[in-house]
Amino acid sequence: MLTDTILEDDRWQEAGLDRLAEAAARATLVHLGLDPDRYEVAVLGCNDVRIAELNADFREKSTATNVLSWPSDERGPETDGDTPLLPDNGAQGPEEGLAEELGDIAISYETCLREAKEAGKPLDRHITHLIVHAVLHLLGYDHIRDKDATLMEGLEIEILGKMGHPDPYREA
Repeated sequence: MLTDTILEDDRWQEAGLDRLAEAAARATLVHLGLDPDRYEVAVLGCNDVRIAELNADFREKSTATNVLSWPSDERGPETDGDTPLLPDNGAQGPEEGLAEELGDIAISYETCLREAKEAGKPLDRHITHLIVHAVLHLLGYDHIRDKDATLMEGLEIEILGKMGHPDPYREA
């Protein structure tokens, strides 16, 4: 399995986070030409209280957010709009047979549910989009600078489209 999902909030069980995270992470890596069987991503399904704690600890923002990501390596490009330095598919992992860790993701149930309702989107589609978004962050994509944001958003639309989902930025 590409994803190792830990559920701190039981509502994620009903939402199918483990299945959605695996599908979204796999689709993202395949789209970028990476072999999903060579990598591992940890996904924490939590609530707003927990994600607010994490957001305060790591970003100095004491509010809940939808998703956070912690890449195992810095891969971001120096030039706005350039592609990040992706892992080498041909390189040997840390030890024979072990997957390379791409990083960790935390996702909050209440915030995801509220955002999905406010946007009139099915919860599973919103979760899938957020996991694709977070995996791209693990791979060095970002949306702080304008050209980086355009690149990342375009990839999200392409990946989700291949998964049969509409453009999340135009979906009503």
